[in-house]
Amino acid sequence: MAVTVSMTINGQAVRVAVADRTLLVGLIRDELGLTGTHVGCDTSQCGACTVLLDGRAVKSCTVLAAQAEGAVIVTIEGLSPPGGPLHPMQAAFSLHHAVQCGFCTPGMIMAGVALLQDNPDPSEAKIKDGLDGNLCRCTGYHNIIKAVRACAATA
Repeated sequence: MAVTVSMTINGQAVRVAVADRTLLVGLIRDELGLTGTHVGCDTSQCGACTVLLDGRAVKSCTVLAAQAEGAVIVTIEGLSPPGGPLHPMQAAFSLHHAVQCGFCTPGMIMAGVALLQDNPDPSEAKIKDGLDGNLCRCTGYHNIIKAVRACAATA
């Protein structure tokens, strides 16, 4: 059964018909071609699919596309304009070598952005709490935490 959903993704109004069981991550990747949002586990364990939904970090593999009706969604592609400067969190990840294989990076960045929206000057413990549920398979946590802290310091 198909449903039509309307939302704003990365500043663009979107209206698309999808199967009623379509996950938000499927809509983002398969229907809209925004492949920066990764599918790592499909079970809400890894956080690679984290996006901002109405300003809150959510794992898009746990949200039906229909549940996002009317929402404002930002994916990793929406943090900075094409060809424009990097978002401060993206720049901090680059500067502090917080990327190894890169698979977790979009989800980590989106979780970090949401964290700093809620707490612009988090302690290391608060950063760890804010990134909890986002897994790095390469054990790059030290530099990821350093990048989020550096981004907070520049804001």
